Amino acid sequence: MNTINETVAALKSGATSSTALVKKSVDTFNADQKSALPLNAFIELYESALKAAAEADKEIQAAREDGSIDALYEKKPLLGIPFANKDNISVRGEHLTCSSKLLQGYVAPYDATVIARLKKAGAIPLGRCNQDEFAMGSSTEYSSYGPTRNPINRDYVSGGSSGGSTAAVAANQALFALGTETGGSVRLPASYCGIYGLKPTYGVLSRWGVVAYGSSLDQVGILGHTPQDIATPLKVMAGLDFYDDTSADLPQSDSLAQLKGLSDSELASLKIAIPKQFLESKGLDPDVGKVFEETRAWFESKGAKIETVDLPILDASIASYYVIALSEAASNLSRFDGIRYGARVDNEKGYDQLYIDTRSTGFGPEVKRRIIIGNYVLSEQFSGSTYKKGMSVRARIQREIAKLFESYDLILCPTCPTPSFKLGQKVDDPLSMYLSDLFTVFVNLSRIPSISVPCGHTKGQGVEAGITVGGDGPFAKAAITGKSDSMPVGIQFAGPMFSEAKLLRIAQNWEDDHKGCGSPIKSE
Repeated sequence: MNTINETVAALKSGATSSTALVKKSVDTFNADQKSALPLNAFIELYESALKAAAEADKEIQAAREDGSIDALYEKKPLLGIPFANKDNISVRGEHLTCSSKLLQGYVAPYDATVIARLKKAGAIPLGRCNQDEFAMGSSTEYSSYGPTRNPINRDYVSGGSSGGSTAAVAANQALFALGTETGGSVRLPASYCGIYGLKPTYGVLSRWGVVAYGSSLDQVGILGHTPQDIATPLKVMAGLDFYDDTSADLPQSDSLAQLKGLSDSELASLKIAIPKQFLESKGLDPDVGKVFEETRAWFESKGAKIETVDLPILDASIASYYVIALSEAASNLSRFDGIRYGARVDNEKGYDQLYIDTRSTGFGPEVKRRIIIGNYVLSEQFSGSTYKKGMSVRARIQREIAKLFESYDLILCPTCPTPSFKLGQKVDDPLSMYLSDLFTVFVNLSRIPSISVPCGHTKGQGVEAGITVGGDGPFAKAAITGKSDSMPVGIQFAGPMFSEAKLLRIAQNWEDDHKGCGSPIKSE
C-alpha cells in the first residue's frame, strides 16, 4: 500500500484513478471475506464510494487537461483518496450502529464535522469499521458483529475499541482511517497492529456527529502507515467548530502539509521524561520493555537528554479514569431507550418495561457492566465520595503533567504493557482487559496529544512461509498470510497540549531511520 502522498502523485499523473483505488479496496475486502479466518475489519462498504470516486476522477481529469491539477490539489489535498471510518462517526445517509444491536437499522441524518471536512478536501468514505460496542473495550471482541482479527496473526486481537479501523489500514484495505478513543482506543490497536495512531489534543478534532462514550475524554483519532499519512488528514480536519464548544484551533498546522523531521540540533536539544511508575510496572512484558529500551537508546544516540521522573499520581490514573468514564457513559447511554431511534422491544406493560426490555436486549454484556458501575458511582450514596474524588484526582494529574512540560519536551513510555493477546484470552476477565490502558489513560485525563509509533516487535521466528509481496521488515509476509509468531510493539510519544506538529515531526525522524520497523508492508 502506497502512502497518501505517493497515491496523490499517481492520481495527478493519471497512473491510477480514484475508482481503481476504491475497487482495489473492495476486491481486497471481498477476497478476505472468503478466507478461512476473515479479518472482519469492515462491517459494511458504502455503495456511495464508487459514485464519489467516479466524480473525483472527472474532476481530476478536467484539471489535468486544463493544467490546473496542482491548484486543484492545493484546494482539495485528499481528492480521490478513500478512507475507513469507525462505526460511531456519522456519515450522512449511511448506517451507524456503534457495533450494537440497539442501533441496528439507524441511518445517520448528517455528516460528523470530521467527515464533512474530509469530504470537502475530496476524501471518500469507503465504509464503516468494526469496534467494541459503543467503543467500550480494548480488543474489539465486544461487538455484535463478532471480533476483528489482527492482520499479523489472525489468532490474536487487533486491539480496541478502534480495532476495525486499525486492522483495515494494517491489512492494506484502506490508506488511512478514523477511530475514536476515550482512554487509548486508537493508540492501543495501533500498537497491536504495527501502525501509527494519533490521539490529538482534546478539542482539536470536533466531536460533533460522534456518538459519545465519555464526553470529557472522547477524541477522534487518526491511523496510518506513516506520520505524513496522519498529518495530512489532521490538517484538513482540525480547528474550531460552531457545533462543538470544546473545539479548538491547532497552532502550526501549516507544517503538517509537507512533514519534515526535526533537525539534528533540534533532536539533540530534546528533554525527555520517562515516568518511573511505568518502568516499575509489574505487568510490563519483557519484550515490550526491550523495545522500549531500544527506542530510548535511539533518542540518546541523537543527543536527547532523558531523565526518569517520579509522578506518584499516575498510580491513580486507571482508577480515576474508569470512575469518570463509566459515570459519563451511564449518563450518555441513557438516551438509548427505544423511544427516539434504534431498536425497540414493544410490549403492553408500559414505558418502564419497554425501556427495560429494549436496553436488556440491545446492549451487550460489557456495555451493561459499565452502565451498572457508572450508575452505582453516580448514585446519591456514592457520588460525593467517588465521582468527585475521581475528578479531583484528574485535576491533579492535569496540573502535574502540565508542570512537567515546563521542563520537558516529551514523555516517552510504552503504549501498552503487553503486545497483542490471543482472541478470547481476556474477554471474560474485565479487570485484566481494563489494565491494557495502564499507560494510555493519563493522556486522556490530561487532554494532551500522544502518538503510538511502531518501534519493534516481540521475539520469535518471524512469519511462516507465505507469499512475499514486497517491502521490508518482519511482517512483510504476515500482512498476507496472517501467521506471524512475532507481534508488533508500539511506543508512545506524548507532548504538551497542541504539540501535534512536533510529535509528528519526531515520529517522522523515527520513520526515516526505521522504515518497516514493526509495521506490515507499506508498498507493493
